Order: sequence, then structure tokens, then C-alpha cells
Amino acid sequence: MKIACIVGTRPEAIKMAPVIMALRAAPWADVRVIATAQHRALADDVLALFGIVPDVDLDLMQPGQRLSDLAARAITALDRVLGESMPDLVVAQGDTTSVMAVALACFYRQIPFAHVEAGLRSFDLQNPYPEEFNRIVASRIATLHFAPTEQACANLRREGVPDAHVVLTGNTVIDALHWVAARDPKSPLADAPGRRLLLVTVHRRENFGEPLRDICRALETLLDAYPDVEVLWPVHPNPNVSSFVGARFGAVPRVHLVEPLRYGAFVGALKQAYLVLTDSGGVQEEAPALARPVLVLRRGTERPEAIAAGVARRVGTAFEDIVAHARELLDDRSAYAAMARAVSPYGDGQASGRIVQAIRDRFVDSVR
Repeated sequence: MKIACIVGTRPEAIKMAPVIMALRAAPWADVRVIATAQHRALADDVLALFGIVPDVDLDLMQPGQRLSDLAARAITALDRVLGESMPDLVVAQGDTTSVMAVALACFYRQIPFAHVEAGLRSFDLQNPYPEEFNRIVASRIATLHFAPTEQACANLRREGVPDAHVVLTGNTVIDALHWVAARDPKSPLADAPGRRLLLVTVHRRENFGEPLRDICRALETLLDAYPDVEVLWPVHPNPNVSSFVGARFGAVPRVHLVEPLRYGAFVGALKQAYLVLTDSGGVQEEAPALARPVLVLRRGTERPEAIAAGVARRVGTAFEDIVAHARELLDDRSAYAAMARAVSPYGDGQASGRIVQAIRDRFVDSVR
């Protein structure tokens, strides 16, 4: 069976790597990896960590690319590649422009499409933008929906997806996290006795401008109030983030601005962190599995399971709210302990095996 696995961004590379490795171990699967390079260096680094070399590299990334331009180039390039190879199944993960484009390319070519991490919904088409639109398009086209949680399954059923097309798998990010964490990755910062490290990541478009200013103000307030607090901030390369954060914190003591970390180093930083402040979906999934409390810097989230489990809080981007919640966790040991419980509502690290078995059940054993 010919299977094409599509990877475009760093999060996709992290979450698809365990699936690709599991498929390659299956004797019935002939696997090709196609990289769109929506994130060039960031995705390449992750694939290299897992020993994955793309069979096809579309090299679509361009400086300052607009979403519409990227989508048009991706659909055209993917249509050509899929038309040349005509796989029996295409597998892609998530909610990026690359995923939306490959779903459409599969529809035009009438090739079955399997969607990893299916069913996430914020129920707000503009938040996150454009991810909510991308994941809805992918769900309308997918033949198989690999849902990470019961809530994601329920979202798909509510939209009319038949039960037979939905498989509860858990999230493959936990598979990847366990694989990397077992190799004892190191943080870019040396351990320092008595230090409490805040790990910060911000990249979403809705947080550009005033929300980012409020996030920075809140961090300045926390640094002033707690001499033992330091900040590690792997800064996203988008100039809407990097230019502002660099100007604000470039010379501030106890703030460590670094380029985006290799995935192993990022897992090491997660293990070292006392508290995580993020607008990243993947980090909301990873940090609780390592017993690190998460403050979600968004107005809404399509990952409510960690909040329901009490290991994450949605605090938004208002200055006062960020400071209040961070202060509580820095001041109140019982409140901190209640969140730092190594509870993972996103799976047990076996999601990729379930995905491979579901593909075999649907496309291999059913035709014998």
C-alpha cells in the first residue's frame, strides 16, 4: 500500500514523526514523506532528530509570504506530486495551510485523506486564524479522522461525520514527547539552584500588537516582584514577534531570548521550567505530561481537556490577568502543586500505533 505523509511545519513534524516511523515499520506500507517546507529550518530540524529524510521537498517557503500565496503554491505543487505518484492514502496532521492545501489536492485527485489530530474546534472562525478554517476544511474532506480526545470525537460527530470514520487515538505529540524525553535532552540554560524559570512562547497572529505588549508588561512586573524568577523565551522568527520582543527584552537581566530551540532542547527546557506561559497548542499538550503548569495566553482554546483536568488555565492576554494567575502559582505552593500533577489528557504515548492499525484495518485487511 502506497502512503504519502505530508509535513509542512515544526508542529506537524513533531506530531507526524511517530506516525511515519510506525508506518515504516509496517511491512505492508510503502511510505513516502513529502515536505512542503512551510517552516523551512524549524521542520527540518525535527525530522532530522527522528532520522526522517523527506523523499520529496517542495521548498515552498518564501520570505514574507502571504497565506493566499502559500496556499496557491502548495495546492499546485501537491497536486503535481500526488498526480505523479498516485498514493493509495495521504496522511497529514493538524490545522496549517499545508494541511488545508493537501486536503484540497486529495479531493481534486480523489485520493483518500487521513487527518491526524482531527476534530479540534474553537468554534470561532477568526480565532485562531487561519487554523480554525483549515481544520474545518480538512474534516470536510477526510476519509479517516484520527481524533486525539473524546471531545474531538464528539465535535466530529456533531458535524455529521459517521462513527465508522472516527478513531480515538490519543495525540501523537505524547508519543514524540516520550521518545525524546527518554533520551534525557538538555536545556540551553544550565541549572541554577534557587531559580524559578518561566518558559514563554508566543506566535499566534491574534497576539500580535497590543496583546504582545500586555504579555511583555506582565513579564516585566513579575521579574520586578520576584528576584528568583528568570524567563527563557525561544522567540518566533516572525518579525511581528521577534522585532518587538528583541527591542523590549534584549538587554534585560534574567531574560534569556534565544532562537527557536531544537525539539530536544525544547523538551529539556520544559523539564527545567517552573511555569509555562504559551499560546502554542502543542505546548499546552506537552507541558502537562511533564508536570509543568500552563497559563494559556489566548482568549479561547480548542484544547479544553487540560483546563478541565486542572493542569492548565486559560488566562488570555490582559496584563492584570496574566500577573494575577502567575502570582498565585508563584506564591501559593498548594495551588502550584494542584496543577503540577503530570496528568496528560492527551494520551498514553501509543497514538501512532493505533493510527497504523486503523489504516491497516480500513485499507489492507478489508480487501483481503
